[in-house]
Amino acid sequence: MERALLILKPDAVQRGLIGAIISRFEQRGLKFQGLKLMQVDEALARRHYAEHEGKSFFNGLVSYITSAPVVVAVVAGKPGTVELVRAMVGATNPAKAAPGTIRGDFGVDIGRNLIHASDSPESGERETAIFFQPHELIGEWNRALDNWIYE
Repeated sequence: MERALLILKPDAVQRGLIGAIISRFEQRGLKFQGLKLMQVDEALARRHYAEHEGKSFFNGLVSYITSAPVVVAVVAGKPGTVELVRAMVGATNPAKAAPGTIRGDFGVDIGRNLIHASDSPESGERETAIFFQPHELIGEWNRALDNWIYE
């Protein structure tokens, strides 16, 4: 199965949008393999955002993601899951995100865009390993409704 890491950022948690956002992925038929509420420390934030180190916005990213609790999740599905998740999340800038996407429906400001989602299957695996220990993840499991979602 292809996996994507989701981070419901501090603004999503503080605004009480956890349930509304999580339910969209469940309703779409994706399976959660891991889910936790956590406080990201500076070291973890720097590791997660390492590809942006040296950019003008790096310190702001680290400061923001460590400012309040986040919800971190791993969703899994058939090949193409990362692409599906990215489409559901919407454009980085909520002002440009389509209605019906998470950012299009709930976001207002690019600096408070609610959610992070892996941008490739490789990133999904790398990011999952940053935030979850293997014992925290549920592998492949079957739901009674899977036959109604997948051929």
